[in-house]
Amino acid sequence: MAENSTRDTPVALPAHSIEVGTEPLERPVRNSVGGWPFLDDADDWPECFCGERLALFFQLDIPMDLPHFGGDHLMVFHCRAHNDASEPELADGRLVPRYWDAPQPPYPRPFWRVLLQRSAGVPTAEAEPAVRALPLTLSPFVDTPGPRGLGAQDFKVGGTPSWAQDPEYYRCACGSDLVYLCQVPESMEFAVHPGLPEQPYSVGADTYNLFLANEVYLLACPDHCDPAAVWPVNQN
Repeated sequence: MAENSTRDTPVALPAHSIEVGTEPLERPVRNSVGGWPFLDDADDWPECFCGERLALFFQLDIPMDLPHFGGDHLMVFHCRAHNDASEPELADGRLVPRYWDAPQPPYPRPFWRVLLQRSAGVPTAEAEPAVRALPLTLSPFVDTPGPRGLGAQDFKVGGTPSWAQDPEYYRCACGSDLVYLCQVPESMEFAVHPGLPEQPYSVGADTYNLFLANEVYLLACPDHCDPAAVWPVNQN
C-alpha cells in the first residue's frame, strides 16, 4: 500500500447511485453499459496486451456536484479473454510512472483501461459487440458513512467507499493523492450477447465480470495528469 497522508474523519458526501436499465439501447447515449464509447478525438478504442480490443463495460458522465471530477466522462474497459485482479506496482511510495501501462504479472501489461476524459468526443461508429447496450440512470443521494466509516455498498459514483477490507490509498506518479471516484459491487454481472465465448472465471455463461467479480473501487488523479490515471482497487 502506498504511504498514507492525513485522512479526514468520514462525513456525508454527495453521491449518485447507478441503476442499469432493461431496455436495450439502439443509439448512442453517454450513460450506458456497453454501447458506443464516447472517446476523445485523439484516442483509439483501447486494446489488451493480447491484441484483442477491450470490451466497454460501462461509461457515464460524472455529475457536476462531485468534486474534482464533475463534468468528466468515465469509461471502463476490460478484456474478455483475460480476467484477473489488479496488482499495484509502487516506487518510492507512489504508483510507478504510467502505471496504467505497467506490467501486471504474469502479464506484460494491464488487461483493462479506465479513462477519465475532460472532453469526450463523438461516439464511435460501432457499438461494443460483446456487452449488451443498456442505459444507466444516475440518482443523487447523500452517502452517510456508517459506524465503521463505510459508505453505501452500491453501484455508485461519488460518496464514500464501502471497503470490503482495509482502506487502500495510493499516490499518483505525478505526486497527487488519488481520490475515490466510483464503486462497482462485488459479483456484479454484465449481460453479453448470446453465443459469445465465456469469459474465464466469470460467474455466469452469459455474463462478464470485472476483475474476477471483486468489489472494484476506482481511484483517480484529481489533477488529471493523464486520462488513464485511474487505479482500480479490487477487494472481496
